[in-house]
Amino acid sequence: MRVSARFAFAALLALFVCLLAPVRGAAQVVEVGDGHAGPFKAEHLTVEFVTLAPQIASGGTARIGLSFTIEENWHVYWVNAGDSGEPPAVKWLLPPGLTVSGLQFPPPQRLPLGPLMDYGYQDQVTFPITLTSAPKTKLGKVHLDAHVTWLVCSSQCYPGKAHLGIDLDVVNGPLPEPPLVGALGAAIKSLPRPLPEDMSATAKAGAKEFVLTVKTGGAEEDAEVYPFLDDVCEKGKCEPQSVVQNAADQNEETLPDGIRVRLQRDPMVAALPAKFHALVKLSDTESYDLVADVTPGEVAAGPKTKDSEIETEATGVTLLGALGLAFLGGMLLNLMPCVFPVLFLKGLALANASGEEQKQQRAHGLVYTLGILVSFWTVVGVLLILRAGGTQFGWGFQLQSPAFVAILAALIFFFALSLAGMFDLGLTLTSAGGKLAQKQGYAGSFFTGVLATVVATPCTAPLMGAAIGFALAQSAVVALAVFTALALGLALPYLALSWHPAFTSILPRPGAWMEVLKQLTAVPLFATVVWLAWVYGSLYGTHGVDREAWLLGCLVILAIAGWVLGRWPAKLYGSLTAAALIVLALAFPLRQRRVEVETWQPYTADALELARNSGRPVFIDFTAAWCLSCKVNEAAVLNTDEVKSRFSEHNVILIKADWTQHDDIIAKELASLGRNGIPTYVLYPAGKLSNPDVLPELLTKALVLKALDKDLEDKDSKDRKSAK
Repeated sequence: MRVSARFAFAALLALFVCLLAPVRGAAQVVEVGDGHAGPFKAEHLTVEFVTLAPQIASGGTARIGLSFTIEENWHVYWVNAGDSGEPPAVKWLLPPGLTVSGLQFPPPQRLPLGPLMDYGYQDQVTFPITLTSAPKTKLGKVHLDAHVTWLVCSSQCYPGKAHLGIDLDVVNGPLPEPPLVGALGAAIKSLPRPLPEDMSATAKAGAKEFVLTVKTGGAEEDAEVYPFLDDVCEKGKCEPQSVVQNAADQNEETLPDGIRVRLQRDPMVAALPAKFHALVKLSDTESYDLVADVTPGEVAAGPKTKDSEIETEATGVTLLGALGLAFLGGMLLNLMPCVFPVLFLKGLALANASGEEQKQQRAHGLVYTLGILVSFWTVVGVLLILRAGGTQFGWGFQLQSPAFVAILAALIFFFALSLAGMFDLGLTLTSAGGKLAQKQGYAGSFFTGVLATVVATPCTAPLMGAAIGFALAQSAVVALAVFTALALGLALPYLALSWHPAFTSILPRPGAWMEVLKQLTAVPLFATVVWLAWVYGSLYGTHGVDREAWLLGCLVILAIAGWVLGRWPAKLYGSLTAAALIVLALAFPLRQRRVEVETWQPYTADALELARNSGRPVFIDFTAAWCLSCKVNEAAVLNTDEVKSRFSEHNVILIKADWTQHDDIIAKELASLGRNGIPTYVLYPAGKLSNPDVLPELLTKALVLKALDKDLEDKDSKDRKSAK
């Protein structure tokens, strides 16, 4: 367990190095538009709302669309973005009587980027939206106001947002169906259809593959499968996951009455969903949105297809590269202060035994190598078992998992503290290595190899990180091959000394240079933690800053744990205290944030005007990310169940004026209220002509509830007077 735990640590760090290469950059988000019709030009795309007809019947429906025109080699995302990314989204502020559906997604494309696979759209895409009017919607012109967000990517990613809108006329119906023309008409025609009753789909899950069989009644020559995120439940906890490897080849088998598609299972998802939900595209004009019951079992392979026969050169190069990096990384491990003293002592023993038969010396070298190989094979076996049995930390391309990113950042930070000299993670075993190296016989050589593996695992050498990350994302055979290359690299120097003892004369003496080398390796690891903190915050969107603060708190506590280990090394009470601090530290970033339905609208002058015209009370929270008092009021008052329930009961429109970055419009609104700073809280009672109530900077639940109740009483009083 000591070996596997240490090596799991090093493997996590190595995995990060593997994942770092394809990560995309991000630019500052710039909002464009003022709520009027587009098009608007943003980074690498143009966005606008389009419609088939400028009218909607009262009590009827109409189709509008969100249309993107995208620069060459850039793309936006499908509803399941694949290995990375996120789809466009719209938040609406609608006039009374109108409702909208969510975005409808046309069939996407497979968009490979290195070892990743995205699902999305290039050049141009329009997302249809269904607009519904209530039967008694007021006739006349209406304005639909929308805040649109997206992510556009190539080798880098740029998040963007725009304030757009569209004007329509509400008229008496019924209206004739408009022709499906233009980009919106083409998008509506291409939308996937439910699977007809005369067709069927079944899904079987084998040990390594997911087999989807679609019966259409005729032979199908081609198919592309785009999985939706399915709810995968394990240990009573369900979360949306993809059960297949997005980047793996999809192998098709033509059937007399349909087609069968073989998809590689994601080895990190041990549990299976009850149903497999996917979009199946049979051609550019025919696609189906289907749900198939999942049953365990293998499906015999049919005739080989061209896809299954082709093994790309890139795969071979990657494997050979991983083997080479692992071998070189294993050799460099010998220079680490965790390993070099053991190698040096064993080399001196060989030199002193010059009278021993050369054949016996070589046998000792082979036994030492066998000890390292057996140790590494044991370690990789444990890691593969852990990988197959758990999905919590998601090996492979799992930087989309906040828990995985947080734990990876914590492990790398803790390891970097050790390398920087705060405490020793691996050198405590070196003295034992010296005693073991002095033992005679083959047992001493074998266990010296075992010990070299144990003390090497905390020291992830340059070059080996990418190799280990690649290995742990591949099959067991490939992983075993890569770890064997790593073991042979670690064993090679001593093996060479055993065959030619004269080489001991070129060994440098252990000295201060080793400690300096070790400490220098901490610098890129600390930089890595900074990047991981940014990734962690990005996964939470608008709540990212709050979550980053929790992760930074975790790192502070880990630094205290490292100080404890350095202050009381090899002491039981010190180790127990450090372990307790580590558990406490990890609890910070792993705590689950309550998922709230977003009820706060972003502030704009038009949004406030439209809200006040609705005849409902309006509450505005003037806040900022850097305002500590604002955060306290939100946590202690505004986000409590009691206050939120009363907001809902009074049908209050909630608007958040975010002043994190200076905004002249918000500044003018504050000045009109007699304020020049935040926090500021304003309640506009129901009725356009009502004067606003400006609440104190320090909120209490009683104060807010009293203001809401007063507004309700005033409204009831006005209603009674109007009735008289």
